[in-house]
Amino acid sequence: MTKSAAQAFPRTLMLLGSGELGKEVAIAAQRLGCRVIAVDRYPGAPAMQVADQAEVVAMADPEALKAVVRRHRPDLVIPEIEALAVDALAELEAEGITVIPTARATAVTMNRDRIRDLAARELGLRTARFAYAESATELAARAEPLGWPVVVKPVMSSSGKGQSVVKGPEEIPAAWEAAMAGARGQGARVIVEEFLDFELEITLLTVKQWHGPTLFCPPIGHIQERGDYQCSWQPAAMGSNELAEAQAMARAVTDNLGGAGLFGVEFFLCRRSEKLEVVFSELSPRPHDTGLVTLMGQNLSEFELHLRAILGLPIPEITSLGPAASRVVLATESSAAVCFEGVAEALAEADTELLLFGKADARPQRRMGVALARGVNEVEARRKADTAAAQVRVIPMG
Repeated sequence: MTKSAAQAFPRTLMLLGSGELGKEVAIAAQRLGCRVIAVDRYPGAPAMQVADQAEVVAMADPEALKAVVRRHRPDLVIPEIEALAVDALAELEAEGITVIPTARATAVTMNRDRIRDLAARELGLRTARFAYAESATELAARAEPLGWPVVVKPVMSSSGKGQSVVKGPEEIPAAWEAAMAGARGQGARVIVEEFLDFELEITLLTVKQWHGPTLFCPPIGHIQERGDYQCSWQPAAMGSNELAEAQAMARAVTDNLGGAGLFGVEFFLCRRSEKLEVVFSELSPRPHDTGLVTLMGQNLSEFELHLRAILGLPIPEITSLGPAASRVVLATESSAAVCFEGVAEALAEADTELLLFGKADARPQRRMGVALARGVNEVEARRKADTAAAQVRVIPMG
């Protein structure tokens, strides 16, 4: 396939993973005249609700994954989640199927140990000090030299599952059990990191093009709890030197991974005496949950940028529309079906929007929607998003 803007439309795209981010990718793709096939492990996933066709597949089964791709032969395969059989993607790529951004990039970023080794040991980027462990005993030995507290994570997990902050050696056994319970796959391996006292955590949305320069969105500040994003705002206030440093790091790692598309590159900004130090954290080779704020904050959302980049379409400029913010809407209890109250109240203030993702069932702390807002400054935008999200109640049914 020749990756150029001269290609004829419509194009057929297959999403591997059909959650709320995949839903926005599908909508952006259809606005460009593309045909979308949404694949996930369960029926009725958010992206399936707007796609042209849906397939239910065991995403961790390599044979099932290869079979659905071969049956449809899409122009582009777009992984939208981490929990899938990444080895199958390399085999499909070898058959001439284009995987976004590449099969290798998807595999490397799915594993915290591989992306950390790439960033710190191959590219020399500043990261938190870290070590790996394959048992609770080894974890205790590796954690001690880093100094307490430490952060323990499975090398394979998503949305903060299995992550914990360990304040002392007596908490190591519980941290190991939590990591094993939250891990994906069969391997028993964790990463233990020094605890960084940071002033700001940011996502730098990085757009890699097939034949154009790497582009950057205005930085996004965000807050996480339990390892999962709760709110974000754009643009995040940071100095020009720190921003340039983050951009250089993001360009280095995305250049190494190759391909095209939007990457969510996460950094910590840590105070070192009078200087703010930029520390690489993690990377996702796809639109990022904190980047939902770009639906209000930019002329082109992260989803539109992702589609333009992978389709080889021009991106003349990325501009801010003014301070914007997001706040998640969470479920508080488990239910096989839900409805929502407070939607009208959430939308009562100007420049406020609400996305309800269409997830059929709920569980405590599951993200069911997001409130978005613009304001004259960051404080107002965040207040409006927080107020709107607080109005929405997830009501169990049945």
